[in-house]
Amino acid sequence: MSILLTGATGFIGSSVLKQLLSEGHSVTALVRDEAKARIVEAAGATALVGDALDAELVTRAARESEGVIHTADLGPADDAFVTAVFEGLADSGKAYVHTGGIWTYGDNTAITEDSAGVAAGLTGWRLPIEERVRAAAGIRSVLIQPAIVYGYGRGLPNLLVDAPRAADGALQLMGAGDQHWTTVHVDDLAALYVLAYDNAAAGSVYAAASGQNPTVRELGEAAAKAAGIASGVVPETVAATRARLGEAFADALLLSQKTTGSRAKIDLGWEPNGPSLVEELATGSYASRS
Repeated sequence: MSILLTGATGFIGSSVLKQLLSEGHSVTALVRDEAKARIVEAAGATALVGDALDAELVTRAARESEGVIHTADLGPADDAFVTAVFEGLADSGKAYVHTGGIWTYGDNTAITEDSAGVAAGLTGWRLPIEERVRAAAGIRSVLIQPAIVYGYGRGLPNLLVDAPRAADGALQLMGAGDQHWTTVHVDDLAALYVLAYDNAAAGSVYAAASGQNPTVRELGEAAAKAAGIASGVVPETVAATRARLGEAFADALLLSQKTTGSRAKIDLGWEPNGPSLVEELATGSYASRS
C-alpha cells in the first residue's frame, strides 16, 4: 500500500513528495494529466491520472491507500474532496493530513492553533472544512496551517521582487509595509507534513511556521538591496494595493501575523532550519532573479 498524495507537482506537494520518498514511503500521486504523471513517475512515485473532484475515484483511491495527504488547492471544492476521502477512509484509523492556511486566523500577532478563525476574506471558506477535518471520527485526521511558503524562487515572495517601481526606481510595498508575515521554508514545511503523517494524534492542528515573522518592509528592503536599488522601497496606500492586486488578495497580504510554530516543535520534534525569507531575498533563490 502507498500514501495517496494530491498536489504532487505543486510548490508544496512536490517538496512533500520528495520528503516522503526520501524517508522510504511509497507514494501514489493523483494528477490531472499524463504530463504531470510523467513528472511524478520520474520522481519515484506511482501516478494515478484523474480528477480530484471525481468522488468515486477519490473514495476508491483513499480506501486502497495507506493514508492520504492533501496539498492540492481546490478552493471551496475541498469540501467535496474531504467528503470523498472520508468515505474511503471510514473507520480505518488511517491518517488524513489536510492543508489549511495561516490567513484563516486573520489579523493576529499572537497566533496559536487555538486562535479563533475568521469566516471572511479570501480564505474564509476554509473554516467549516477545517472543522470537519478536526472533528473527523474513525480516522487520524491532522490539519496543517502553512504560513507564507517560500524557497527556490517560488511563491508569494515574487510579489516583492517583481513589485512595480516608483519614479525613482524604488520598489513599491504592499501598504505601508509594517505588517508582519509569518513564514516557512518549503522544505521545512514538507518535513512537518511527513512528521504529522507518521506521528500526529487524531484531531491535531499545527501552525506550520518557522517562528520568523519579518515585516513586509524588511522583506522589500532585502529584495531592493539584492537588486541594487539605491532608493530602496516606498509605501503604498491600502487603496492602491487593492487596486493593483484585487481587494481580497490585497487584504490577505496586508494582514499582520506572527506565530512561533512551537506546538509542532514540541509535539513532533520539528526543527525548521532553512534560510530565512530575508536571507533568501537578499542572497538566495529570489536574489538571483533581481
